[in-house]
Parts: sequence; C-alpha cells; structure tokens
Amino acid sequence: MRTVTSKDGTEIAYDRLGDGPPVVLMGGALNDRATCAPIAELLAPRFTTYNYDRRGRGASGDTPPYSLDREVEDLSRIVDEAAGEAFLFANCTGGMLALEAVARGLPITRLALYEPPYIVDDSHPRLDDAYVRDLDAMIAEGRNGDAVAHFLVKAVGFPPEAVAHFRTIPAWPALEALAPSLRYEAAIAGDNSLPTERVRAVAVPTLVMDGTESPPFQRTAMRELAATLPDVTYRSLEGQNHRLVPELVAPLLEEFFTV
Repeated sequence: MRTVTSKDGTEIAYDRLGDGPPVVLMGGALNDRATCAPIAELLAPRFTTYNYDRRGRGASGDTPPYSLDREVEDLSRIVDEAAGEAFLFANCTGGMLALEAVARGLPITRLALYEPPYIVDDSHPRLDDAYVRDLDAMIAEGRNGDAVAHFLVKAVGFPPEAVAHFRTIPAWPALEALAPSLRYEAAIAGDNSLPTERVRAVAVPTLVMDGTESPPFQRTAMRELAATLPDVTYRSLEGQNHRLVPELVAPLLEEFFTV
C-alpha cells in the first residue's frame, strides 16, 4: 500500500500494480479498493493500475467537511502519481464522480463506466431529503447496520427480506464499516438525475457498460447516458446485473484501453 496527500491534507491510500500505460480504478457505494483489486490484477500484465480507497473508506483518511470538490482533488492526486494522465475506470456512484471530474478537465484520456446509478424515467424512486435525513441520523447514532439496510432498500431497491439475509453474510461487518461514506454517495448522486450538460462536456472516448439483467430503469439510464456522451462505446454484459464481475469487465477494459 502507498499513500498520497490530497490538497486538504487527507492521506489517500492506493495500490500500484503492473507495468504499462496507467489506469486508475475507482469504486462506488460501499466499496473500498478491495472491490477493484481483482480487476487490477487482471489488467496488470498490460497496464500499471492505481487502485485507491476514496476518502472515508479503507485505509484513506477523512478530513471534514466533505465536498465533491475534495473528492475530485483526491482523484487528481492519484492521476498525478500516474505520470500526470491516465485511463479511468469507475463503477456505480464512482462513475458519477468520474464523469464530473472529467467534465472539470482532469487529464483522463479514456473513461470507462459500469452502471452509474442515474434515473431518467419514473419507474424507480429517486433519492430525496428524507432519505438523507434518515441516513444521517442512523450514522450519527452509530446504527451503521441500519444505515446500510436503509441504502439497500431505498437507494438500490432490495426488498427488506433480502436485506435481512444480507445481515447474516460474512461481508456484512465490512459493509457496516463503510456505512458513513454513504453520506458522500448521497451528496454525489443528488436525486440521481442525469446531468446532461456536464455529460456533454466529457469529450474523451468513453465506454459505458451495463448488464442485461439489471433493472429496466438502470438500462434505460445507461442508454440515455450513451446517447448524451459525445464519443461513446456502449456494451451490455449478457446475463449480468449491477454486481461487478472482474472476469467479464477486465477484458472489455483491456480492449478499450489498448490504443
């Protein structure tokens, strides 16, 4: 593990692996760098991967107050470590952050996204102020497990009985540890609207991926995202859903990033 110091003094942890053109890997909600570690290993024979913990998770620090600007500064410092420019892969809400960072002019030369959770129709409820208030209260009271369950039901759309099962899996304590960062995901997502003008400002070649078994609202949003981006390749993974499967995603990334 290595670290860099972001503009506000926060230590950001990352792993560097492989050799070749630099690729930065960035996770989404309830992810630390363990999520993208298998992808980093699969890409390492062809690329130098920079797989990092976003602030407030894993081994990275968390200097208050939170802001989107600071997350973009964190990513900028990682790109600095990658010789000043890089390819970028991000999943889930990390994809929303990645699009904003590239729209701001970060030196990303190719961008790949897996299902950033935009909503462009009325088939799925959007996040609202009540969701954020309840999430903040749960975290403030130390009810991290309830906060994770709240996210899974209200934001992701799992039925409560499915979440009851999730509480029994070995990974649940790790999800609870990441629960405070859900406030940051809510700040990034807003009401999940697609920021059309910001997306149109992303002029770099972009790969948009989704799964054919993801909910219809998610696939509709990915098609709309692809239609809005100026330079896009759109790929759907047969039989897959929102869960990131490294063995399927990594070959698409290798193909897209080989230029």
